Amino acid sequence: MLPQTLSRLIVLSLPLLAACSGTPEVTSYLSPYRIDVRQGNYVSQDMVARLKPGMSHEQVRFALGTPLVTDMFHADRWDYVYRFQPGRGAAQLRRLVVYFEDGKLVRVGGDVVAESEASKEAAAAAPAPSSRVIEVPASAK
Repeated sequence: MLPQTLSRLIVLSLPLLAACSGTPEVTSYLSPYRIDVRQGNYVSQDMVARLKPGMSHEQVRFALGTPLVTDMFHADRWDYVYRFQPGRGAAQLRRLVVYFEDGKLVRVGGDVVAESEASKEAAAAAPAPSSRVIEVPASAK
């Protein structure tokens, strides 16, 4: 009697479990853990702020680290690429390109900018304060 009742209970509960599988609360709870994946050279704005025109290859390597990509066809260009893939969410990609001429740093390009340049851009993009101070004259009595 017990095995037959148990089998009926399982058969009747399967459609209920299948109906619950489409709800996001159940699927997010049952999904596997995903780790954060970091690849490449992380270059911060402080590190870029240390760069000055005329620096040598060794000085740039000391400030930023060894570049991820050095192309033998473009020996005067170093690429620093960083990709961050969080366990849940969209991937972030950052690139920094360093250009040399005659062994000296000429220019820097990419999405990472120096702190001083970033603060100037943020200040330019920030809206002007909307509050004003109004002086109210004292009433004459």
